[in-house]
Amino acid sequence: MNATPAATATPENAAPETTAPQRVLQRLILPTEASPDIAPLYIEASDARSGASGSAFGLGGGDSSDAGAPGQPAASAASVDVSELSDRRSVRIPAQSMRSFGTYFNAFPASYWRRWTPVRALRLVVRTAGSGTLVVMRSTARGSLQRHDSVSVTGSGETVFELPLTAFGDGGWYWFDAYAGAEDLTIIGAEWTADADLARTDGTFSIAMTTMNKVDYVLDNIATVAENPDLREKLDVMYIVDQGADRLGDHPEDLAPLQAELGEQLRIIEQGNIGGSGGFSRGMYEASTNGTSTYVINCDDDIVLEPETLVRLVTFADFATRPTLVGAHMFDLNNRSVLHTFGEVVNPWRIQPALANTEGQLGHDFSAEPLRSTPWLHRRADVDYNGWWSCLIPTETVRAIGLSLPVFIKWDDAEYGLRAKKAGYPTVSLPGAGVWHMSWVDKDDLVGWQAYFHERNRIITALLHSPYPRGGRVVRESQFMDVKHLISMQYYTEAGRLMAQRDVLEGPDALHPSIGTKLPEIRAMASDFADASAKKDQDSYPPVHVDKPPRKGRPFTEPRRFMLPVWTAKTLAKQLLKPTSPRADENPQAVVPHLDAKWWRLSAYDSALVSNAEGTQVAWYKRDPKQVRDKLAQALTAHLDLHRRWNELAAQYRESAGRITSFEEWERTFAENPAPVREKDRAAGTAGSGASGGSTSA
Repeated sequence: MNATPAATATPENAAPETTAPQRVLQRLILPTEASPDIAPLYIEASDARSGASGSAFGLGGGDSSDAGAPGQPAASAASVDVSELSDRRSVRIPAQSMRSFGTYFNAFPASYWRRWTPVRALRLVVRTAGSGTLVVMRSTARGSLQRHDSVSVTGSGETVFELPLTAFGDGGWYWFDAYAGAEDLTIIGAEWTADADLARTDGTFSIAMTTMNKVDYVLDNIATVAENPDLREKLDVMYIVDQGADRLGDHPEDLAPLQAELGEQLRIIEQGNIGGSGGFSRGMYEASTNGTSTYVINCDDDIVLEPETLVRLVTFADFATRPTLVGAHMFDLNNRSVLHTFGEVVNPWRIQPALANTEGQLGHDFSAEPLRSTPWLHRRADVDYNGWWSCLIPTETVRAIGLSLPVFIKWDDAEYGLRAKKAGYPTVSLPGAGVWHMSWVDKDDLVGWQAYFHERNRIITALLHSPYPRGGRVVRESQFMDVKHLISMQYYTEAGRLMAQRDVLEGPDALHPSIGTKLPEIRAMASDFADASAKKDQDSYPPVHVDKPPRKGRPFTEPRRFMLPVWTAKTLAKQLLKPTSPRADENPQAVVPHLDAKWWRLSAYDSALVSNAEGTQVAWYKRDPKQVRDKLAQALTAHLDLHRRWNELAAQYRESAGRITSFEEWERTFAENPAPVREKDRAAGTAGSGASGGSTSA
């Protein structure tokens, strides 16, 4: 900073003061919306105690003054009165009270900057008015909290802390706490900075947002970008790839003012529904060929943006030692203090997502377990990929490794991260960069039409990236999942999985031609299956009737692991051979809530009413021995083929990967999937397809 500091902190272990030009890495921010549920992500109103526990060389038994059991938070932090949060970058702290900025959005993720950038010294600049004390804190990888420095402030001025970044090899954060004295203390602003010449580049970015029938969300996100000058300064183009029937262009009264405000920075592209991979690939393609963008940021349409997130993604990418994918974390849109996951890897043996930090948890609530007192949040999580709810990708990476696999809706982001990593482009899930998105914790996309895409795309990812012979556990797990669905009377789901297995065996050349037709084909099959025909109310079905309750009235329990093979064989024999009860077709035998619809419970019935995960519909599952026999035979044949042909298929998919993800191949797919011409388009005499807002068609 050029201003003369009111006080300069120079403890013995501080980095040497530098006069080099500085660039802001991260700024103090407060919520754009003063709401109690998100305030804990920005500011807290109490001291925190570490949840870390001591140990003797990792063997246990060491003394510790830290509170709490290993890995457990010590206590919740006090919340802040939201009436204090009226400004984006400043806050008034009442006399004789404290505020901590050791929070998700305001603590500085030191270990990530230490690991992935050349930055080894920081400068924290805090501007204040009033009297009080500023305390800089840091943490270690195991979550121990350490006081780094303290400075008393009076009047109005600027305090500068020179901070080393030589430690933090495995984890740890910096933050500061502020204590008001006899009078109020106002934090006018704060920035973490570093030498500007350490940045590898000073890049600009485009946004690739794909949407389908979520106009309100998209309009809100366009407005957020339009209203933020810091984003606009670095933004080249915000590409909205509209693949829906209800299109942005159908709402000119809402879109026109935003288009006028953003001008060439907003381009709407209409095309057919070729899934997230098709929508994101279009945006990535446009950004990588527009001649200006250093990065493209893939964003889901139904997110709520923290605007500073995009600035932080770009800044971190600029400083990264090599071109790096930088992802934002996802918070639950309906429970906004809850973090979905802190970072994910792909388990190479199973080809399934897994937590990067094995001590971590899904659905972490910062309002109940603050950052400062949750040990596992202080250990750096090194990831394989980041979800495309918000993820920055260097355009040079896109040009080097291609666009998404043409796989529709599932696994496109994970496969891309694995592919980029193999080519030397790592992914970082950056703390302090987050968006809010509808959580899928209360959804079940392994049942129904999406099961096809889960099965096919997971097997393809295994063929491309599994380091194990014949894909490790993938084929075996897939076969067991088939059995589970069959004994659960989920025949529509199983039909989709069988189609997926057949399509994998056909090879990679079918992926592009089917990307726009596969979903309608799968949905068309639903009319053939009772379990896919749902109604809104349970009373729409006949009443429950059962002649003899299963298990003699005993509660249902999952089979023990060592008994599972015998139990499965016995259950399958019943499914294959035993006739259904006479009245099972006329009356369901039970009502099973979705939370209780486990495969080992559903297998006990010949028919049951089962609700979906969202609680909006009920389907009538009916056991059909013929379906079980036919589909089990098909599954056995498909898995034998997968096992026998694995090496051949892996070589085929890996050899074709570069071609099917190429710009040229995707250009043909874009051209072959224009936006459908609707009745309203015909009535208006418009084409209803192609690109608008200044974008060029493929």
